[in-house]
Parts: sequence; C-alpha cells; structure tokens
Amino acid sequence: MKQGFLHKLFGTTPGTGVQPKEAIAYSVAGFGQNFICTIIGSYITVFMTDALLFGADGVMVGSVKGATAVAILMLGARIFDALNDPIMGSVVDKTRTKWGKCRPYLKWMAIPIGIMTILCFLPVFSAEKIYNGSQTTLAFTVIGAIYVVWSVTYTIADVPYWGLSTCLTNNTVTRGNILTVARMFCTVGAGIVTVFLPMITGAITEKFKYADTDADKALILQNKAEAIANMVANQGITEAEAVKTFIGTVKDGMEIANADTLKWVYFIASVVLVVAAIPMFFYGFKNTQERFTSDENSPSFGHNLKLLFKNDQLLLIVLSGVFGGARMVYSYTGGLYFAKYVLQNEGLYGIITLLVVPGGLVASILVPWMSKKFTKKWSYIAVHLFGGVVMAIMYFVGYDAPWKMVICAIGLVLLGIPQGVNNIITYAMIGDTVDYLEWKTGERGEGICFAMQTLINKIGMAVGAFIGVLSMSIAGINARTYEVANPDALWDVLVISGVVSMFACAVPIFFYKVTEKKQAEMVSEIESRKAKATSAK
Repeated sequence: MKQGFLHKLFGTTPGTGVQPKEAIAYSVAGFGQNFICTIIGSYITVFMTDALLFGADGVMVGSVKGATAVAILMLGARIFDALNDPIMGSVVDKTRTKWGKCRPYLKWMAIPIGIMTILCFLPVFSAEKIYNGSQTTLAFTVIGAIYVVWSVTYTIADVPYWGLSTCLTNNTVTRGNILTVARMFCTVGAGIVTVFLPMITGAITEKFKYADTDADKALILQNKAEAIANMVANQGITEAEAVKTFIGTVKDGMEIANADTLKWVYFIASVVLVVAAIPMFFYGFKNTQERFTSDENSPSFGHNLKLLFKNDQLLLIVLSGVFGGARMVYSYTGGLYFAKYVLQNEGLYGIITLLVVPGGLVASILVPWMSKKFTKKWSYIAVHLFGGVVMAIMYFVGYDAPWKMVICAIGLVLLGIPQGVNNIITYAMIGDTVDYLEWKTGERGEGICFAMQTLINKIGMAVGAFIGVLSMSIAGINARTYEVANPDALWDVLVISGVVSMFACAVPIFFYKVTEKKQAEMVSEIESRKAKATSAK
C-alpha cells in the first residue's frame, strides 16, 4: 500500500509527528483487544445460563432464580469495574516509564488478560450437578469471582489503550482519523467473534437438541424397542408408560449433553481467541510512540478526581453514555437469546450483528466528512435521534411475518449508522476534552479522561448483559428444554429499551460546546503559553 495513500487516510505528514505505521499498529492492538472483549461481553452470560444451566427452570442461587442471579452478577460486576476506571486513569497519569505512560500497559497486561479470559470459561463444573443443586453455589461463586478479577485486569489495559490516542498526536483531525480506522478494526474483530461463534456452537450442539416430534420419537423407539420391551416385562408397566419414561430419559440425557458440549466449545474458543490476540497487543506496543505526555510531578487520585469534575464537557459525554447504555442491547446477550430461542436458530445472531456492519462501515467512512460539515456534536445528536426513530418503527412493525423480518433487517442495517458514528466520535470528542482540560487548568489528564470512555463502554456492556439475561426470565425461557413461555416479551424488552436509550443519550450533547474551531483555538493558545514559558526561563 502506498505511503501517500496512508498519509492521506490518517491525515499525517511524512517524516513529522505520528506516522501511518503507528496508526496501523494502534488499530491492530484494538483488533486483538476486541477478540477478548467480545467473547466475554457477549458470551460469558450465555456460558453461565446455557452451558452451566443457570438459565434452566428450577435452578436457584440461594433464594434467587438462576438467570436473575446471573443478570445481577453481570450488572454488579460491571458497575464495580466501571467505578475502578477513574482509579486506573489516575494510575496511568502517575505512570512514568521510558516507553511513556499509556503504551507500556499493552506489553504488561497482554498475558494476564489472556489467562483471566480463559479462566472465565472453565469447563470444570458439571451442568447436571448445577441443575440438581449440588454444585450451583460453588460454580456461581467461582465463575463470578473470576469474572470480577477479569474485569479489573481488563481495565488495567483498556484505559491506557484509549488514552494512548491523545499521546500519539494533539491534532484533532489526525486523531479523529486514527480513531476512525482503529474503531473499524475493533468492529471487525468483534464481528468475527459474534458472527462465527454462534454458528459454530449451533452446528456442534444441533445433534443434542431433541425436537419432541413424532419423527424423533419414532426414530428413538425403533432403535430402542428391545429396551422398552424389557421395561414392560421387568417393571410391570404398560408399553405407553415405558415409552414415556424412556423418551423422558433420552431427553434428559440429550439436554445435559448439549450443555456439557457447549461449555467445552466456549472454552476452546476462548483459548483460540486469546492465542490470536496476545501478539497483537505486543505489536501495538512495539510500533507506537508517545509524543504528548506531561513530565510534571504525578498527580494524586484526589487531584485527578477534581480535574475530572472541572472537565464539565467530558461529564456531558459521560452522562450521554450512561443514558445510552441500552441503545445496542440487541447486539449483546439479548439478541443471542432472541435468535436462539424465539427464532430457533442460534446462527441468526451472527446475521443480526452482521446486518449492522454495512451501516457502521459507511458511517465510519463518513465521520470525517460529517465532523467537518456538521461538527462532531451535531453529527452525534442527529444519528442517535435517527436511530431512535428506526427502532420505534421496528417495534411497531414486529417480527412475526417474513415481510416484517425484512423491514427489521433493513432497520438493523440503518442502526449501524448511529453505532458506527458513536464508536468513533465519542473517542474523538473525549480527546478534544483532554485539550479542553489542559486549556482550562494547564493539566491534560489523559488517563482520567479516557477512563470515562471505558466507563461508558462498561456501563453499556453491563446494561446490555443485565437487560438480556433479565429478558430471558421475563420471557420465561428454559435454557435446558429450549421452551419459551412469552416470546413477545423478549422482543418488547429489547426494542423498547433501545428506543428510550437512543433518544435519551442525545439530550446531554445539546449542551456540549467544544467545537472543532474551539479545539483548534485552544491548542493554539496552549502552544503559545508553552512557548512563552520556555522563553521566560
């Protein structure tokens, strides 16, 4: 690929400042990071509800229904983890190494994250023993504890990774272009996992799914006629009773075999994805360079918190992110449950997530133009209001006819636009608030500022997992038998929560005031201050 094209793509200058090689390395690290983030964010809940059978009827964790307990765990662990982000941001701002303040964490944390990811999918617990109650509390406690530790470990790498973008360059256009490409890499990395893993799990476990049809019963009875005859002779029961008992035994065995096979598929998938991701972290570390970091004395955590609250523009972005936590709930666990239990095809979850990609890619390509033409602020507001309207139409159309499914598929393509714009513009806007903070206070605080982006992401994942698993309970899904009491309830929860979230997240950004023109003026003033301070020495 010609260097001239890459310089144009990233808005870089040959031989000066950040170079395309660094932008690509930064993006590759994000690609690998999303292998790990996605298998946890989308599948740890399914691993617990479906592979370990916490989502089966009758499974209780203490006095709480198993699926509800998993939902509470996901929400609580993620909120706890999100609250750790400001602490990690402060740690990043205090970090001083020969490699910089953000970059070294790509090197230090790659292997620990990999190990904790694999441990989250430990296949050592028996689905049958969890179902009958003998391992329920133990399994929930162990997996829950490992998941909390994973969350903290991931934070230690995630916060500095996104903070690194402000250390590569202070040019908002270049930084925006780099983040655009990085987010595209992240989207592709996440897409690979969300598209192919359900197809794999669905194909491997298909043979264990007993459909309870006359054809299935006839096949079983044809192969087991002698066993049924022996039951009649030895137990003194009728043939009909023997058939019913035998089929029930076969179904029980197939349901447990389905769960136990599923847990091993997830474990092996986690190992494969971790092995692929770790070298990408190291590649990102080796091929990037920090240029804009402060050499002043490291600030305390308390001081950083004060800086955070002085950055009122950043807090508006955080508030928007909190309000928008449910805008993409369909792309998390809830979407997988809908495909698996309502549409009766687990592989369709990959199609659901894949449909969002075209709109997201188009949005990613258009973001630089949209930002220049309409500013980041108004681009963000417009696409989320548009997304809310699209989801409202999908809700009223429904899903219970082929033509309705076609309209919903078109809606998912269109929903890729706010998703793609949000994934890029939010990071760029936070980068601008770092400059805003330096202009306002004389301190940059990259770590504490970008900790807010990871906090937003984790709140979204927490809300997505919580609503998804909770909707499983509301819809009356039995993860062992694949029965669904109220499929419409699952649709209602997933879509209505998205509509509300899309509209709500746009509101705080109406008050955001760091425009592209304002950011350029602030950077110019910052450079002028530094020049005066240097000449005065």
